Amino acid sequence: MEIDDERRRVVSFEDMEVFQRAYRLSLEIHRASPRFPVVEQRALADQIRRASKSICANLAEGYGRQKGSKAEFARFVRMAIGSSDEMRVWLRYAMPLISAISTSRLGEGGGTSIKSSRGCCRALPASCDRRAPQ
Repeated sequence: MEIDDERRRVVSFEDMEVFQRAYRLSLEIHRASPRFPVVEQRALADQIRRASKSICANLAEGYGRQKGSKAEFARFVRMAIGSSDEMRVWLRYAMPLISAISTSRLGEGGGTSIKSSRGCCRALPASCDRRAPQ
């Protein structure tokens, strides 16, 4: 991962602020999910973990594909937004079931990921199809 100090250019998906935020949130979810009730370990906790990882994976894959097509990058950013929304739904289900972890903080992180992803989509060239929900 190299960053041009003069311009602070993004030269890897890991340099994107939205990826960094989503990754930190995903790690936090992974640390918190073992404290879910046993009955929810294989269902709800697993869904939340998978959705959080999907945000990161879609951003990384989209970044890799942008060299061939900016529209592909936009498509993967939209998928990351969808995964972020999905994760927030699962967190809403988890909130009444668990009291040992701070679901409100996790939920806020999901909102931040969505906002960052939408900002990323808006920053794309006008030639890209940007029909992501605003």
